[in-house]
Order: sequence, then structure tokens, then C-alpha cells
Amino acid sequence: MIPGPMGKQDYSEKALEILEAAEVRMRRGGFDAVSYRDLAADVGIKSSSVHYHFPQKSELGRAVVERYTDNFLSFLGAPDAPKNSVEDRVRRLCQGYQHALTHDKVPCLCCVLGAESLDLPPVVSEAVSNFFVRLIGWTSTALGDLSGAEDLAKHLISTLQGTMVTALALKQPQLLIDAEPYLVRLVRQERRSP
Repeated sequence: MIPGPMGKQDYSEKALEILEAAEVRMRRGGFDAVSYRDLAADVGIKSSSVHYHFPQKSELGRAVVERYTDNFLSFLGAPDAPKNSVEDRVRRLCQGYQHALTHDKVPCLCCVLGAESLDLPPVVSEAVSNFFVRLIGWTSTALGDLSGAEDLAKHLISTLQGTMVTALALKQPQLLIDAEPYLVRLVRQERRSP
């Protein structure tokens, strides 16, 4: 998992264990892969204790996505840090996706849940949408004063999402690593265009 802050809300140690276990299960099998019974077994508590921390599964799903979003953006760092070039920032974006697949051995949480958005509870679907809105915002800022930065940001993120799905389907995580120099070149060309 991408290390980062706990999120918008402070959680108890046990609630954090539940969130981490739920994230792993969602990243492996989607929202429906999570049951309170399985989570209770994962963290060594009773199902009723999972319900105590997260009374509804939709609440749990929202919390998992919000925490993942905060951690992902924290991993990326400031989108306008003067010490980093635009190309460095694009590399960091790519590394966020690579980390999920090569280090965690599971896809980006919002890649999985994004594909399920139509069937998710509204609060979870909204949290997934917010992940992409915030990531597009980060990427747009990271691209600096580039004309059409928001459109290019959407293209970069869509490319990384699609590459992750393809890398998973073909069992070729290298595809995601190979996308990085391509996307850096693309951004460099866009910056040079009049």
C-alpha cells in the first residue's frame, strides 16, 4: 500500500487495520469481495466489532477510498514544488501507479472500483469520482502553465489506468513501467509545441 497520512479523519488502530484489510480485498476483487465476516477474520475481531467501527458497508467503502486518495496524493507530493520539473512530476505520477502493481501486487483501488462505479453505492461511487477529480487537479497543476493542461492531465491518467488494466490482463507489469518514458516524452513534446 502507498504509505501516507491517515486521511481526513483520525481512526483508532483497529479501525485502521479494518481499512487496510478492506483495501486489500477491494483491490483484489472489487467492492463485493468485502464481507464483514472476512474482515473480522483478517484483523482478529468479531463481525460485530467491524460493524461498530463502520456500521454500513457503504460507509466503510467511502472511508477506504478517501484514505486511499489521501495516501496516493501524499505519495505524489506537491504538484508545484519548484525543485521538481514537470517531467519529474509526470514520472512521480507514473510511479504511483507502478507502485500499486509492482510493490503491492494489486491494481490501483480506484482502477478496480472505477470499473464498478455504476454498481457501487452512491457514497462510494462519489468517493471514487473524487479520487479522479483530485488526481486530475494534481496533474493539471503539475503540468505547469502548459496550454490545455487539464485535457492532457485527463489523457495521462486515462492512459495509466488503461495500461494498468492491460498489464494485469496480460500479466505483464512491465507495460506500466514502459509507459513512463512514453508519457514523459509526450509531455515534453506538448510543452515545446507553440
